[in-house]
Amino acid sequence: MHSQPAAADDDRFHTLQQWIKWTVYALLLINFGFYIVEDWTRALHTLHAGSGFLDWTSSFATTIDESAWFLLLLMFELETYVVDDRHWTRWVSRTVRGVRMVCFVMIAHTVFAFASTVRDYQATVPVESAGSLCELVDADVSYVYNLEYTAVTEQNCNNLSAAKQFYRLGKDPVVSDFAGLQLERDLAWADLLEVTIWLLILLAIEIIVRRQDKGIVAGPVVPALNRFKLLLYGSLLILGVYWSSLSHWLYTWDTLVWIGGFAAIEMNLSKWRAELEPKMSVFLKERAT
Repeated sequence: MHSQPAAADDDRFHTLQQWIKWTVYALLLINFGFYIVEDWTRALHTLHAGSGFLDWTSSFATTIDESAWFLLLLMFELETYVVDDRHWTRWVSRTVRGVRMVCFVMIAHTVFAFASTVRDYQATVPVESAGSLCELVDADVSYVYNLEYTAVTEQNCNNLSAAKQFYRLGKDPVVSDFAGLQLERDLAWADLLEVTIWLLILLAIEIIVRRQDKGIVAGPVVPALNRFKLLLYGSLLILGVYWSSLSHWLYTWDTLVWIGGFAAIEMNLSKWRAELEPKMSVFLKERAT
């Protein structure tokens, strides 16, 4: 919670911050649309008549994940900036934390889905009796390389891969050659690593919010957590470089914009902390006397 900034000399800077923040949020919303389309396109190749509920939710894991992070960002925005102390009632607090719990469940599903993909891709299952991709034209499968899914047809089978051995990727009707299989394994690990890093960042922010909610702004915990978060953000930037090296520019851009989104929350926390420090100083002086 917080008090709204009122200093006249700070108004212009504060307005600029708000413009940047809401621009970042708008860009995140646009990115969300791209991920919905990407998940839907992938689902057309990976889902089939026998797919169960978890298969469907796993195919749309990124969409579910993005939805959860959007809600979390909104809840942090409410708690660290929008809702003033006077209006932060018990009902509001319970609602915000209840929504956050639902988001945690959704993100836990993403971790489960990505971990399952990593596990499934570790198995090397060769496609029997197929010396070329063209021999799989009637098998109703798709070929994947670098997350690019293509239905195998007579017109494109010779152009997709010249390999003599192909492998199934998990339980999906998807195949790739050995180089493609290795790359999909690496990309699956990158997905799992990324969502794990974001969860650690979320945990660090949650601890800081809970401490500041209690008026605690001093001590070594917050500086240590801030240093830890910088390390985690740096790791995300490295992952962004990895995505761009494979021409996944959307993923790199998404990483940068989400870092910007959480930087907005960090600014809120910093401003909130600055407002709490004088109050804490007065409290400590009164306690000392």
